[in-house]
Amino acid sequence: MTSPTYQPRVNNSGTGWRNPPIGAPDAGPGRRPSHQPRPDEQRSAQSGPTPQPGFGLRGPRRSPHVLTAESLASLTLPVGDDGVIIGIDPQNQPAVLSLLRPAPLEIALVGSVWLAQVLALRTVATGARVAVETARPPAWGQMAQAAGGGQQCVSVHEVRQIAPQGPSVSSPVLVVRDMGARPPRNQLAPSPWQSVLTVLPFLGPRSPQLLGRADLVGLQRLSPEEAEVVTRVMRLPEQVGAVLPTLSDNAMLWCTRDSHQFVMTQPTEAETNLLGGPRRMD
Repeated sequence: MTSPTYQPRVNNSGTGWRNPPIGAPDAGPGRRPSHQPRPDEQRSAQSGPTPQPGFGLRGPRRSPHVLTAESLASLTLPVGDDGVIIGIDPQNQPAVLSLLRPAPLEIALVGSVWLAQVLALRTVATGARVAVETARPPAWGQMAQAAGGGQQCVSVHEVRQIAPQGPSVSSPVLVVRDMGARPPRNQLAPSPWQSVLTVLPFLGPRSPQLLGRADLVGLQRLSPEEAEVVTRVMRLPEQVGAVLPTLSDNAMLWCTRDSHQFVMTQPTEAETNLLGGPRRMD
């Protein structure tokens, strides 16, 4: 079969696919090359900025918004604390606790596993990971499966079976230690972007040492004898220590040796459905 042949298309008018070359005889003395603007386009271009080839359409004919140096002081940007919302303070304002920091942080919580799990869930909500070292894995299993919406954000480990977590600024870690009133020595010490939260159901013989070493202490309701020990170790005012035996199940005191703050933890509906209501003992 022979190849088909096509007659070349003749373009004498310059209105087809290709324009006649500039200076060609059929271009004509009165014809305008296609790459040059029409006279009306030249007149309109004089009233605005000349578009640059390759930069798309021209934007609005408005001057850019300019702020003088004298007006900079009037600009404000409200920025609050960052961290985990642990409840509300006596003024009914959100109480925010920075659990994950670029510096090591050791926390002691004298209270229930319920409260520790609420803190773990809210820490996961900020994008962090939680690693739990516990002597009672079944107590943490349901919460670990529900956290993270199907992603493994909470891992549960047997005592002394926890591995290094590799914390970083983009992947901080909260290590929760739930091993009774006499926890063994910590295998994962606090480090940058890795905080350690030790849960104590009540004060044991070695608890004063742990409280004295902690950077932050959280206290649920205590017995009068425990309140006296905590008041002495944490240098709390006597009137504050006297309130500790009277706290409700969802109230607690967060303190350091320099400051203290009462907080009421209000669980969300999802937290209540998963963990139950507030309680002091599990």
